[in-house]
Amino acid sequence: MIVVSLGLVAAVSACAGGPSTANADGATEAAAAPPIVVAEGGIDPSAFGSYLAGRLARSERDTASAATFLLDALGDDPENQDLRIQVFNALVLDERFDDALTLADELVEEEATAALPGLALALRHVRDKDFDAAAERITTLSRSGYNAVLLPLIEAWVTVGRGDVEGAIEVLGTLGSEGGFQAFRSFHEALILDLLGDKTKAEASYRVALEAQPNAFRVVEALGGYYERTGRLDEANALYEDFRVRDPDSPWLEAIRARLAQGTDAGLLVADPAAGISEVLFGVASALQQEDAPDAALVYAHLATFLTPTSDATALLIGDINETLSRFEEAIEAYRRISPTSPLAWTARIRIAVIHDVLDRTDEATRELDTMAAERPDRADALVTLGDLWRGRQRWPEAIGAYDRALERIGTPEQRHWRLFYARGVALERTQQWPKAEADFLKALELEPEHPFVLNYLGYSWVDQGVNLDEALDMIERAVDQRPNDGFIVDSLGWAYFRLDKFDLAVKHLERAVELEPDDPTINDHLGDALWQVGRHAEAYFQWRRAMALKPEDALAQAIRAKLEHGLAVAPAINGDG
Repeated sequence: MIVVSLGLVAAVSACAGGPSTANADGATEAAAAPPIVVAEGGIDPSAFGSYLAGRLARSERDTASAATFLLDALGDDPENQDLRIQVFNALVLDERFDDALTLADELVEEEATAALPGLALALRHVRDKDFDAAAERITTLSRSGYNAVLLPLIEAWVTVGRGDVEGAIEVLGTLGSEGGFQAFRSFHEALILDLLGDKTKAEASYRVALEAQPNAFRVVEALGGYYERTGRLDEANALYEDFRVRDPDSPWLEAIRARLAQGTDAGLLVADPAAGISEVLFGVASALQQEDAPDAALVYAHLATFLTPTSDATALLIGDINETLSRFEEAIEAYRRISPTSPLAWTARIRIAVIHDVLDRTDEATRELDTMAAERPDRADALVTLGDLWRGRQRWPEAIGAYDRALERIGTPEQRHWRLFYARGVALERTQQWPKAEADFLKALELEPEHPFVLNYLGYSWVDQGVNLDEALDMIERAVDQRPNDGFIVDSLGWAYFRLDKFDLAVKHLERAVELEPDDPTINDHLGDALWQVGRHAEAYFQWRRAMALKPEDALAQAIRAKLEHGLAVAPAINGDG
């Protein structure tokens, strides 16, 4: 996802003051709409029927249909203020900005402090470069909720548009200096000073923002561009290299490297007040996405596109939010807005391939990933994604092949490659290639010694084979210490005690595992086995019957049937996946 450009998450969270289901106006979404009223020939044409249809479409994140149905309902009930707000939001999400602004004009006539409609009208003035009108509109808006962060930043950029630099910096000072406020304020202060040519103060503010968020690519890009424009190429390259070391697989620096190789001057990250305000909206949307408020995040992200419709970063964010909401076709549409020459295009193509697989268009996904792997023999990420795709579909040989090719490209493994060895080890273990799988798990632990997933998988596998039991138990205990609420890892601990004939301890931990993962057939079966061994046979039969009801795989189902008929004595334990 998009990494938030700056540390605004805590700031927005502190201001929002509502549940994660809050809409863009800070109001809590109502419960899911009742079923649509259907009349002969289709949806009831009444206002009520259109309203229900619009609510259902919105709940399914079908923004185009939601806007259409809610507009129909509004035509029959034009004075319904709540409905008008819903229509406005739906129009923004569908990027029908002209219709949204027309409705916003009506809404603010009746309620001057209407939050989002008033903001949209201010943005229209910004787009039209009427900064006096934008400033006047901003003064009418409430500064509660998200606006406590949003409006001072927008007002500062509007003040820049009015030619008052000192006034803009004063406005930013009202934002405060704690936590995410400081980082966000410093970043926009730097952008404003850089735009207006105050290089010394701009650099100081950039450095404050970078210290607060050293992994924020937008800050690195802006400060690096500043270094380039002031002839300090060594410092720019050092900054970019430091970012590359922290995020070595990121393709975002490639365009910068190409520009440096060609000797092309770096432009400003923000070239005018409208772009600055779009950056504000982008940052707020990113923060809300991380705060698990995707519906509100989408509204602000789409408002950002109103000012900068060709922003690749915003398109990637909109795609990411839609993907989170399982609106996969809309996510693909957003990703495809990104320019093929953008440094974000590579990430977008991988995301599209993953979505194709989710939608059972696996052939399209694999073709695209194979194409990408051929295009960039210096990169391994397309092959890693391809391996993950095949692993998710339990096509283990194909997964192993993709991981093999990826590891060939990597060369000398680094710590971050532990996951690749772990993933290939899983695929090798599932194809009964245990010596190779064990070697991969040990390599993963060498690179990331205490990772709970690797500790658990290798420890469980040793327990399952009855080897290295003391070491395996120690590994699983370390995994549980890190993830005490992971039912599958707790199950591994219980099963290790079972294998060590410590049945009372096995029951204790397996009961906990079932509490954490009540719908897993393997864990329920394990608990049944342990209960049998401590003489609690009636409870064991109950757990085995429950495991059967959860539709286990064939081998496990066959073993459970034998236990239900004869008890544990004649049915060897089937351990499942661990």
